[in-house]
Amino acid sequence: MKNIFGGMKLHCALCCISLWALCAGDFICGALASEAPAIAKLSIGPAVSSGLKIAGPDSRLQLLITGVDQASHALDLTRSAQYSAAPIGIVHVDDSGLVTPLADGQVTITASSGEQTATVEITVEDFAATRPVDFQNQIIPLFTKLGCNGGGCHGKSSGQNGFKLSLLGFYPEDDYEYLVKEGRGRRIFPAAPEKSLLLTKPVGDVAHGGGKRMDKDSQEYRTLRRWIEQGCPRSDDETPVVARIECIPPDGLLHPHESQQIAVYATYSDGTREDVTRMTIFEPNDLELAESTATGLVTAHELSGEVAVMARYQGQVSTFRATIPLQATVTDLPPIRNVVDETVFKKLQKLGIPPSPVCDDATFVRRVTVDITGRLPTETQVRDFIANADPEKRNRLIDALLDSPEYADCFANKWNMILRNKRRQDLDRDGTYEFHQWIWDSLYENKPYDQFVKEIITASGDPQWNPPVVWYREVAEVEQQAEDTAQLFLGVRIQCARCHHHPYERWSQDDYYGLAAFFSRVGRKELGAEVARNSRDRRIYHNDGIAELPHPRTRENLKPVALGGPELNIPAERDPRFYLASWLAEPDNAFFARCLVNRYWKHFFNRGIVEPEDDMRETNPPCNPELLDGLSRSFVESGYDLKGLVRLICQSSTYQLSSDPNEFNARDKQNFSRYYPKRLPAESLYDAFHQVTGTTQSYAGMPAGSRALQLPDVSVGPYFLKVFGQPQADSACECERSQSANLAQSLHLLNSQEVQSKIGSPTGRAHQLAQETGRTHAERLTELYYWVFARAPDEQELQTGLTYLEKHKDNLNVAYEDIVWALINTKEFLFNH
Repeated sequence: MKNIFGGMKLHCALCCISLWALCAGDFICGALASEAPAIAKLSIGPAVSSGLKIAGPDSRLQLLITGVDQASHALDLTRSAQYSAAPIGIVHVDDSGLVTPLADGQVTITASSGEQTATVEITVEDFAATRPVDFQNQIIPLFTKLGCNGGGCHGKSSGQNGFKLSLLGFYPEDDYEYLVKEGRGRRIFPAAPEKSLLLTKPVGDVAHGGGKRMDKDSQEYRTLRRWIEQGCPRSDDETPVVARIECIPPDGLLHPHESQQIAVYATYSDGTREDVTRMTIFEPNDLELAESTATGLVTAHELSGEVAVMARYQGQVSTFRATIPLQATVTDLPPIRNVVDETVFKKLQKLGIPPSPVCDDATFVRRVTVDITGRLPTETQVRDFIANADPEKRNRLIDALLDSPEYADCFANKWNMILRNKRRQDLDRDGTYEFHQWIWDSLYENKPYDQFVKEIITASGDPQWNPPVVWYREVAEVEQQAEDTAQLFLGVRIQCARCHHHPYERWSQDDYYGLAAFFSRVGRKELGAEVARNSRDRRIYHNDGIAELPHPRTRENLKPVALGGPELNIPAERDPRFYLASWLAEPDNAFFARCLVNRYWKHFFNRGIVEPEDDMRETNPPCNPELLDGLSRSFVESGYDLKGLVRLICQSSTYQLSSDPNEFNARDKQNFSRYYPKRLPAESLYDAFHQVTGTTQSYAGMPAGSRALQLPDVSVGPYFLKVFGQPQADSACECERSQSANLAQSLHLLNSQEVQSKIGSPTGRAHQLAQETGRTHAERLTELYYWVFARAPDEQELQTGLTYLEKHKDNLNVAYEDIVWALINTKEFLFNH
């Protein structure tokens, strides 16, 4: 077959290419195009209830200078303001607004910008005091800030070059031993502190694999030197610990290229508060939207949306959220049909991003059929739908698709993968197929989601009679059960807390093993003599006894604890898993419903409200909190109705928006101002290929006519599925399904023997169309376009096809093969748009 479409202008090919190539241009908001606006009011902060204080010679304080212009827009002027202090000699204020003490006393700081001024009083205490440097609250944060105890340096499990620290300083008692006592104290030299390896290496006086980390005139160097000079005091048991931190301000509105200085305050267990800005780690969750410096200065880029900047200090985290508007005029919104449209369009109006219009019927019928059932609509279904004048036809189509067996095929495939249902040996087959059928039945019958989850988590007995027991075959260890439960049903990636405190969350090892303790009484038995010994299937049962697990470090026995909940004392005869399942389904559970609706939202939009869809944490907030809350609330009120959730999403105008960008939303990646095209999943693409070519594929152990989407076991799938990213059910993460493009995929579609032979099949669609005599070529080409793209060809496409057929009229079989081959290699076929 020839590539006869190389020189054609196919709209179907250009349509999807334009989705990447088109951009909104250099749209610059009016505030940036003109000169900086005049400041009408100036304020100095941060405003804290206890007043601004600096206690001790090592404390610092970050000022925040805010100007308000005539349009009431707040601007951060911290780095452009001029500062003065009276009386002099008490503090020093640098150009970044950082205040360092020089002597005890009270001082008034004046900040000025243009004609506006603002003042604040600061009290300096204990500057001359010889208070000991606190190892836990002053030295450990310093190592974290300098990167010394990170996972790529001395904080990894084996340490680095013979020196080890606990990861991110989560275990300061261990760090003290490593520093002061290990290696006979070779790193510390109290008699001459400046000769200590702990100082000479990071300043570059002695070779250091990590390079230079600080200067001799820095605050960090002075603090470390004083600690060594004092004899390396360790923190006592009464030392207060950080209870929480907060970002000031917690949020802000930033126009493109504007900046905002953040101040971070720590509240300790004794109630005291301290500015810890310069010892805090800052990380934006989306570098395309904004960047942050090590000192907490956040700068917005040109892309519009919301970005969260994580602040991390001493195991505590907080976030600063910045809204970056485009400021275009948003009018003529599509119809608001439900809570989805209310929250999405409200956000778009706030950002000034006009949405694309609602898509046409041809686009909708293909889109929704692929998303709900995983298959293409037939040619007849497309024609009938387009011709239907019923104003409710879209809603009726959604209902029909949800009631179809293909809906269960599509979503059973999804759940089968993330529940890790797979065969590793021949004797696993029965359990694998039975579990898949149980998932399919649950979805087809629309079993409430909380019941679906409960039956998996609490599964007991024989896999033959209770198929969810098979989940415990692949997820065999207590730790795996806790991790998969958290990731699948709570959207929490708690794996990090297995070994140490989670670096980006509040979860500790206590939380991890408290959750795992719910599975501590799961027992296993052989199924009996009638089942071969080498089968992995086992009978699952509750093994009576006190549910608890030992902490790997302290060896303390931990009772079951739901994430963020109290410790539970569960009677020995009761199965702890039922307590876990009850907690999951509580209406006020902060994780359960939000995790599911976010997972399903990503299925339809190719991007979660929280992204990744199973990494929901304070430091990775939703791009639209109101949308996530509204969907979650609706899902709970519906009785955890999965079909109802799909119906709610698909009936919204948001889901039905065109994928074609307008001049403003082409770069939008997180606000759902248009439909984001996504490549067909591997199984759907393979089924679509057979549907378009009019051929079939047989699968080992499956009935004739089975589709790839119906396969209960990934091991029987052909190479096509693997090369196009089919997951192998090795983890609970949907990231295992690859949507990325690669050369192997292109070559397979272009040149593989499988593709060529099925396009050229004597019983396939190409030959059937070629051998027809009762219809014109135009009618036959139009039918083919309906099969492939769910639309009729435009005039140019039709004329190009007719010209080619006329040129090769002596061999119409090959001509139609060429046309089919060309169409299936377009992005319009490969993508749902």
